[in-house]
Amino acid sequence: MDRLDVIDTCTRMAWHADQREWSRLAEVFADEVTLDYTSLNGGEPATLAPGQIVAAWKDALGAFQATQHLLGNHLVTLDGDSAVCTASFQATHRKTDDTLWTLGGTYRFDLVRTAAGWRIGGVVMTAVWSDGRP
Repeated sequence: MDRLDVIDTCTRMAWHADQREWSRLAEVFADEVTLDYTSLNGGEPATLAPGQIVAAWKDALGAFQATQHLLGNHLVTLDGDSAVCTASFQATHRKTDDTLWTLGGTYRFDLVRTAAGWRIGGVVMTAVWSDGRP
């Protein structure tokens, strides 16, 4: 069951972001989350609270007409109350002028078991390819 719960938590991150369910999105994260999107944006990984992540993603993803983040090929490693889930992803972003920007690569999710269930405490997104203009 833990393996399925871990995958479900990671999937809900993508689902809630795409559905613009911002309050639900915050529920998938631990109290402190290290986000590493440096393969796409450069810079350094950031450690943020769920509210900070939601606010940033609401601004960034909310600027698109629609987004769709698909996760697959999940591999889960469990170690007591921690887990790592790696997955392939493809993310399509439809701009307001109906052009598309599609990105593919991998995610690494670091999760921790809490009283409320599995929560994401770390995300590393590794962009492998891109089509269209960001």
